[in-house]
Amino acid sequence: MKRSTLRLGSTLALVLLLSGCATVRTLNAAKPGAPVVYSGTRLDWYSLNGGCCPLDRFGAEPPRHAAIDLPASALLDTLLLPFALAAVLGIGLGVSGGL
Repeated sequence: MKRSTLRLGSTLALVLLLSGCATVRTLNAAKPGAPVVYSGTRLDWYSLNGGCCPLDRFGAEPPRHAAIDLPASALLDTLLLPFALAAVLGIGLGVSGGL
C-alpha cells in the first residue's frame, strides 16, 4: 500500500514538472478577463479539443501533453477552488506571499 502511494505521488510530481502544469501557467498569466475557476483544467480541455488561440483566451500556452496534465490540473484546481471563487466574487482574503 505504501509503495503504490509513493509511486503515485512520484508520478504526479513528475507529470507536474515535465509537462508544465496548466493551472500554474494560467494563474501566473494574470490576463484580464481570463477564466479563473478551473483555469488549468479548462486550458487543457481547450487544447485537447483543438482550440485555436489559447494565449488570447487564457493568457498562457497549454502544456505539450495536455492529456497527461489534465488529471493533475483538475486536482490542483479543486484544491484552489475556494481561492478562485473568492477572486471571482471579489472577496479579499488578505493573503499575501513572499518574505
